[in-house]
Amino acid sequence: MSSNEDGIHSGDGEIGLFDVEKHVRYLEMMYEMLPSEYEGQEINHLTLAYFIISGLDVLGALDRVDKGRISNWVLSFQEHPENRITVNDVNFYGFYGSRTSQFLYDDTKVLRCNGSHLASTYSALSILKLIGFNMSDLDSNTIVISMKNLQQPDGSFMPINIGAEKDLRFVYCAAAICSLLNNWKGMDKEKAKEFICKCQSYDGGFGLVPGSESHGGATFCAIAALQLMGFIEANPLSNTTESSAVNVKLLLEWALQRQASDGGFQGRSNKDSDTCYAFWVCGVLKILGGQDFFDKTSLRKFLLSCQSQYGGFKKFPEMLFPDIYHSYYGFSAFSLLGEPGLKSMCVELGITAPIYL
Repeated sequence: MSSNEDGIHSGDGEIGLFDVEKHVRYLEMMYEMLPSEYEGQEINHLTLAYFIISGLDVLGALDRVDKGRISNWVLSFQEHPENRITVNDVNFYGFYGSRTSQFLYDDTKVLRCNGSHLASTYSALSILKLIGFNMSDLDSNTIVISMKNLQQPDGSFMPINIGAEKDLRFVYCAAAICSLLNNWKGMDKEKAKEFICKCQSYDGGFGLVPGSESHGGATFCAIAALQLMGFIEANPLSNTTESSAVNVKLLLEWALQRQASDGGFQGRSNKDSDTCYAFWVCGVLKILGGQDFFDKTSLRKFLLSCQSQYGGFKKFPEMLFPDIYHSYYGFSAFSLLGEPGLKSMCVELGITAPIYL
C-alpha cells in the first residue's frame, strides 16, 4: 500500500481523489431528471434546482446547461400582484417552491392562497444571478417591500405569509434576498440583528431561536446574515477591539470544537460528522478569518471518504448513495479548501464569488 502526496491511501482501501468529471456527470443526470426518491420533495423543486445549478457552477461546468431555458423556468414560479401593492396588502410576492404550491385562481380571479416562500425566493434569485440574468429586469421593490410583511416584531422572519416557523434560517434568507437584489427596503436590519444576537448561546454557537441548542447550520445563518447586513467587519478576529455584534472569541472556540476525531465537522456536540457541516462550520470560520485554524488535511480525508463512486457526496461515509443536498455542500467545502479547478465561494451568499464581487 502506498500514499499519495495528500496522505490519502491508494491501493487496497483506496479513497481516491476529488473526481470533478464524475461529479459533473452526476449533476447533469440530476438536471435532466430527478430520481423517484425526490418525489416527496417536489414542494422544494426550486431549492433542488439551486443545488444542481450552483453545484455545476462551483465545478466550472455551467456551460453544460441551457441558461435561457433555466431562466424561463425559474421565472415561471414568480408570484405577481394583480395590481400595485398597497399598505393593506399582506401578501409576499416572491417565488413558489414548486408547481404544487402555485394555487390557481378561482372563477372570480381572486388568489386562493399566496404560497411564495423565502427559501424558494433565495434559491430562485441565486440561480438567476448565477446564469447571468439581468437582475434589473426583476421588480425588486415589489419583492422586498412585500417581504416586510414577513418580519416579526422581535426581528425574526417567517417564510410564508400564512404562517410557519420563525427562526434564523429565514432571517438569513431575507438578508440574502436583499443582498442579491441590492435593495434593503425589505427588512429592519437593526431588529434582525437584535434577534440574531439573542440566539447566541452560552457556548458561543447559535441556536435557531433564542434559548435553543447551538447548531452548525443556525450559526452559519446568523453570521452570514450579520455579514451581509454589514454588522460584522471583514476578518473580525484580526480586530483588537470588541466592536463586533457577537462574542467572536467564544464563537471561534465553539466552531473549532466541531471538528471531530475523524477530521469531519459535526453540527452539534456529540453528533457524528456530516458532509454538509464542512461547509456550514468552515464557512463561519472563513467569515471570521479563522480558516487556517483547523486541520484541513483531516477534513479533506473525511470528505473523500464520503465521495460516492457514482459522483456526488453522501451524508456519512457508510451510506450507499449520494444526495443532491450533501453533494452541493461537499463541492462547496472543497472550494473552501482551495481544491484546484473549483470556483471560489462568496461564503455569505452560498454561491460562487465572481458574480457577487
